[in-house]
Formats: sequence, C-alpha cells, structure tokens
Amino acid sequence: MVPKIKKILYATDLSDSARNAFGYAADLAQRYGAMITILYVMENMSHIVETEVKEMVGQKEWDKLKSERLNYVTKKIKSRLEDFCQEMNSEIDSCRLLVEDVLVIRGNPPEEILTVSKDINADMIVMGSYGHNILKDAFIGGTARKVVKKSSTPVLVVRLPKN
Repeated sequence: MVPKIKKILYATDLSDSARNAFGYAADLAQRYGAMITILYVMENMSHIVETEVKEMVGQKEWDKLKSERLNYVTKKIKSRLEDFCQEMNSEIDSCRLLVEDVLVIRGNPPEEILTVSKDINADMIVMGSYGHNILKDAFIGGTARKVVKKSSTPVLVVRLPKN
C-alpha cells in the first residue's frame, strides 16, 4: 500500500534558513494535495528564571508579556509565510492555501513536535537541521535527532545552510 500524505506538520525555528525546509513542505503539499500545519515551539524558561522575572514584574505583567510574545511570533510566522509565497508564486500554486493552521506553543521542542504530530494526525513531519555539534549531532541537529528517534510518523529532515 502506498502511504497517503494529506497532513504535513512543518516545525520551524523561525530562522532565515528554515525557509528551505518550508519549501520542501510546500512542494510535498502541492504534489500530494496535502495541508500544512506550521508549528513553532517557544522553549520554556527555567523555573528559577521565570520565578525571578515574575517577582520583579508581577504575575499580571508576566502574563501580559507572555501573551504579547505569543502574538508577535504568530504575526512573524504569517509574515514570513506571505514573503515565501510571493517568492515562490511561479513554482508553487496557491501557496497560502496549503497552510491549514499556524500553532505557536510553549514547551520542549521535540516533545511538543511529537505531541502535535499525533494530535493533528500528521502523515509527515518536515523540519530543518543544522547539526552543529561535531560529536553527538554530526549529521542531524539535536531537536531533529530526538524527533526522528521517537516519531512513529515519517520525518523529512532538511539540512539547513549555516548563516
């Protein structure tokens, strides 16, 4: 049986290089008639740092700052999507229509990528990797390595150019 690709989870770190990985996700979505969910995971602060910041600014201001950051990142993703789609207009038809959802969440990136993949019933995960650490991440970056190791969903890892 040939697997059907109908839902693609594209996990991004919002770097300029990450648009290369989105190009693969968009191309696959167009070829297979799939929809893309874009995911950005904001790493949590350490408990100690978060506690100190809350004590300095107060709970209400802390909640406001977190909300503003979430809104900022969501707008940034949508803006980058627009830019990418304008650049790729001749190569990828209806680029904007390929994106079903944009999710920005807090947590541990590998864990959240795996959780969202299951939650949306993704048929494929597409993500970039820099693989900078010579010893343990020689071929694939830390987040991508953990996702590939634990995912039951196929993962396409796109080697990203270093800026």
